[in-house]
Amino acid sequence: MPLHNAWRALTLSGRFLTRWPFPAPADATLEDMARSSVFFPVIGLLLGCALGGAAWLAQAFLPLQGVDVLLPALLLLGLWVWSTGALHLDGLADCADTWVGGLGSRERTLEIMKDPHIGAMGVVALVLALLGKLVALVVLLAADAGLALLALPLLARSSALWLLLTTPPARSSGLGAAAAAGLPRTWARLAAILGGLLAMAPLAMLSPVAVIAGVGAAVLTFWAWRASLVHRLGGHTGDGIGALIELTEVAALLAIALTLG
Repeated sequence: MPLHNAWRALTLSGRFLTRWPFPAPADATLEDMARSSVFFPVIGLLLGCALGGAAWLAQAFLPLQGVDVLLPALLLLGLWVWSTGALHLDGLADCADTWVGGLGSRERTLEIMKDPHIGAMGVVALVLALLGKLVALVVLLAADAGLALLALPLLARSSALWLLLTTPPARSSGLGAAAAAGLPRTWARLAAILGGLLAMAPLAMLSPVAVIAGVGAAVLTFWAWRASLVHRLGGHTGDGIGALIELTEVAALLAIALTLG
């Protein structure tokens, strides 16, 4: 991939997946959007570094014992949600609503997914996801294991890239279909593989069990969610990709926290 195209794709991926001030590429095309998916793991790594750095600061300068750990954990969760603009949480909420309201129908599910309003199941999914992250963050900070946060966003966005590589789009037109058609598959496979391997490094510094728990949870989540998307929709959607990122982060975070607890 030419260097100038790679830079445009990286900045576009950063603007899409985060609220950080990445420069806006001029006249971005659908081809640029397709190439930007290759950099999902890179954005995950940057996000993980920000979260891991914030956790390190909390562990270094604050007394993280008992109830004292709750406030840093909440602030860390707030940084996490703000950094992504709640984009993936929105996808999770939409999927929760549509999986229930769609009543097993592909057409009805896709129709409900276009509705911008959130229903009861979407709210429940959001609350459970955020509570799960908060509880697990409390365990990680109390155990001086904030290093795990380097791995989780990277692992989740590598899973999203694998979903694009292995699953057709649910719709024949639109951004998802264009991204899938224009995805540079060789570069994408390399990025997904390197992203998964790199995510194991900080977990291995905690313990081998943390690697097994975190990666195992991510793989199981990917397999189960991909099967559900294919069964219900016949492929992936933007909301489905966002939901996978959120589900992977929650599942891997909880699995690692259980090993530490």
